[in-house]
Amino acid sequence: MPTTTQQDALRSLPQVEELLRHEAVQALINVLPRELVVDMVRDSIDAVRHSILDGGEPDSSADSLAIDVLRRALLLEKPSLKRVINASGVIIHTNLGRSVLAEPAVAAVTQVARGYSTLEYDCSTMARGSRHDHYERMICTLTGAEAALAVNNNAAAVMMVLSEFAAGHEAIISRGELVEIGGSFRVPDIMALSNAKMVEVGTTNKTHLFDYENMLSEQTAMLLKVHPSNFRMTGFTESVSLKDLRRLADEVNGKREPSNKVLVYEDLGSGALTDIASDGMHEKTVREALAEGADLVSFSCDKLLGGPQAGIIVGNSYFIDRLKKSPYARVLRLDKMSIAALEATLRLYLDDAQARKFIPTVRMLTEKAEEVLPRTQAIMDALKSALDEGDVELELEKDTSRAGGGALPMCDIPTYVVRVAFKRGTAQSCERYLVSERDLPVIARISSECIRLDGRTVLDEDEIEEIAKAFKEYFDRLD
Repeated sequence: MPTTTQQDALRSLPQVEELLRHEAVQALINVLPRELVVDMVRDSIDAVRHSILDGGEPDSSADSLAIDVLRRALLLEKPSLKRVINASGVIIHTNLGRSVLAEPAVAAVTQVARGYSTLEYDCSTMARGSRHDHYERMICTLTGAEAALAVNNNAAAVMMVLSEFAAGHEAIISRGELVEIGGSFRVPDIMALSNAKMVEVGTTNKTHLFDYENMLSEQTAMLLKVHPSNFRMTGFTESVSLKDLRRLADEVNGKREPSNKVLVYEDLGSGALTDIASDGMHEKTVREALAEGADLVSFSCDKLLGGPQAGIIVGNSYFIDRLKKSPYARVLRLDKMSIAALEATLRLYLDDAQARKFIPTVRMLTEKAEEVLPRTQAIMDALKSALDEGDVELELEKDTSRAGGGALPMCDIPTYVVRVAFKRGTAQSCERYLVSERDLPVIARISSECIRLDGRTVLDEDEIEEIAKAFKEYFDRLD
């Protein structure tokens, strides 16, 4: 119940029509649709009303509210989705759009976006074609799969496979693989939505082959493995390999009719196409998963692969053909720009050296700390040139980058950072300025009252210059 003071403040709020007659708001109506201005007026009044009820004492005058309406109108002119500079050292940063596209992929997107394209047109036959043709052959070449299909993300891929092959039947999964990843994507929820009956086996830390064997029934349609993308269990643990699940499925399928086969499916999550074990990391590749016996494997395209947002399903051509005929294939299909970026990214993988050099995600994941050092030194030099000695203290330090995106969670990637300690202002207020008050935000790490700028995820000299400019603007504002 509002207090007497709050009730008085609420009664003093201008009415919508009264604020619409304000001179500044009237001017706004001349350049924007009236309905839009009315909505902004209501939003401004509601914001003040909520502030009063929360115990605040906002300025509720018509002039103040009119200024807020104008502020809301100005925000319409600025894009909400915009480029940022990532100096955080998190390579596949989910909040910042995950992987950065390679330049050939950007060029391919631009080319098909600015005009018509051969999305579903085959020039050789001069007839309707398939959008799958643009990427399928390359995926099969790179993974050893018989066939492939791409949909709009890996969650969609998982949903599609479960719906097509396990709806109304049992899918057996280890309790240690019932994961939840970013955005509250939970495997049990997806299985329920697909109408597959989830059969949990084993314990959180230990699952044996006999756990699967004991739960097999005539209703079992799938043996499912899920990659623990964003966590690892260590210590007293055990899991069943894909090879063992393949042998078990083959044993069961030898006693079943062809229409009632048990399918082996692995949701591989991050989707590495190249072996990065030599760089101090280990992530099973898609080719390895297929070689171990999976009928189907699905994975993300915008994580370790370094491409656009997509979910790719590879495997046995019989199963992929069924998926292509599913209604989900149209509901979840990729648009022309995603396909253009995917095709261009995959083409780089035809030469492993090219992939490591030109795909930003792969390059950043595999760069040695010594290769990052010159870029980090350039950031420090730019800051030294732009700032006064009385503003900050700059130090070059060893630190750790992260893969991010739920990939390689236990992997420490050695790197170099610039530590910015503040003699004027504070790290917190500077961070707020860098992120919230610039048209081109700079995202960094903050710890121990210092800002740390990781050279690994800074892309080029232009971004280095922009970082120095942003810090100078912050100290100029203090003056």
